[in-house]
Amino acid sequence: MSNVYKVAVLGAGKRGTLHAKTHYENKRFELVGLCDLDTERLAAAAAVCGNPPLYTDAAKMLGETKPDIFVFATQPALRLPLIKLGVEHGVKLISYEKPMATNFAEAQAIMDVCRAAGVKTVVSHQQKYGEHHQSVLKLVQSGGLGDIKTIYAHCWGWYFHLVTHLIDYIRMYNNNAEALWVSGAVSGRGKLFDNHPSPDYAGGFIQFANGVRGIIETGENAPDVPEMEYNWHKGRFMIQGKDGFAEVFIGEGWRAVTKNGVFSGGGKFDYTHDQACYVDEIADWLDGKCVHSCNGESAFKGFEIAMALLRSAVERKIITLPLGPGENEVEALRNVLT
Repeated sequence: MSNVYKVAVLGAGKRGTLHAKTHYENKRFELVGLCDLDTERLAAAAAVCGNPPLYTDAAKMLGETKPDIFVFATQPALRLPLIKLGVEHGVKLISYEKPMATNFAEAQAIMDVCRAAGVKTVVSHQQKYGEHHQSVLKLVQSGGLGDIKTIYAHCWGWYFHLVTHLIDYIRMYNNNAEALWVSGAVSGRGKLFDNHPSPDYAGGFIQFANGVRGIIETGENAPDVPEMEYNWHKGRFMIQGKDGFAEVFIGEGWRAVTKNGVFSGGGKFDYTHDQACYVDEIADWLDGKCVHSCNGESAFKGFEIAMALLRSAVERKIITLPLGPGENEVEALRNVLT
């Protein structure tokens, strides 16, 4: 018989409500608290989550409910204090939104705090559960494309919104190989003061230790994907191997050419489906059945690559990994971009 884990959720916006609702609907969890400063939004979220106890103070919620899992869905500027809050209240696992931080120093501090306390973390790179991604992943893992040579990913969404998704899935298709170095370029300061502060465009190269080259582009000058009408779906992954290649559209569908023939299929970015898989794996990880596909250690590797790209653009040189201490990457961009 599986364990039932107590969950407390901070944030009653779109993502926070989805986290809370998905945990509430899963019999492996008990939603024991929901928190937000906006009481109207909080009440609306509670109505679709079984009306759990409501709070406007996260510390009070954690202190009174003593959850196993602390979930928070906040803007990216607020990460480390909430991680520390969850650790201080003895939770077993913290689940939070991407990006894991807005600079490398904070991400490193998050990892240091969680490692020292033995607290598991997962970061919401949940799009990977889509049938389109999973179908191509199986094709790659089966050797259907031969040895992988290059993985190219691009999207119109700006950097801190989607780049860690792109890097996380590049790493997934490349068996989570270690990165050796990154070379990047950026332009435009129009979104540097957004709540997801980003250059208007960023592109770069990632050299992995197994010889695979990753290529990414995000923002307004990234290629269009005319097959997709919705701007946030205008992105794709192209995986080139020795014996074939595959293409995955962020919005919907995939296709591949292999030595055994031409294949295609469905699957799409689906909040409800992807979130349910993400939440199921939280229980499995706590049960000791697996390591979560979106685990914090893996997310940190991807975030490190993303910050290396920004450092490379600012310093105008290749940046080797692992990263050491450095200037706040967003502040550095604000100082150099015109």
